[in-house]
Amino acid sequence: MYKYNIPVEATLEVIGGKWKVVILCHLIKGTKRPGELKRLMPNVTQKMLTQQLRELEEHGIVKRTVFNEVPPHVEYSLTEYGWSLKGILDSMCAWGEGFIEKNYDDKAAVVMPEAE
Repeated sequence: MYKYNIPVEATLEVIGGKWKVVILCHLIKGTKRPGELKRLMPNVTQKMLTQQLRELEEHGIVKRTVFNEVPPHVEYSLTEYGWSLKGILDSMCAWGEGFIEKNYDDKAAVVMPEAE
């Protein structure tokens, strides 16, 4: 069993990395299909997106729903447990907003319109 030095290490183990928080912020806005997430995150590779979604699913943060239709499709949404991260994610977004305002003259030059 792994022992954490401080509890924030557990948080970072679950949502750390470049893409997990971005995925979660998009899922807070609603259920998404993998293709939608990929369009919202054009710089992530399909392999990395799939890997990050699987890890979030393993931790019980994200729910994967498969629809047995023709053609079959998959949707991702936050679990009830995943929704418990909303306050943390909102705080991170607010901090990022302040950082951008403090450090950049033109917000539109550094933030993609879909990201808001």
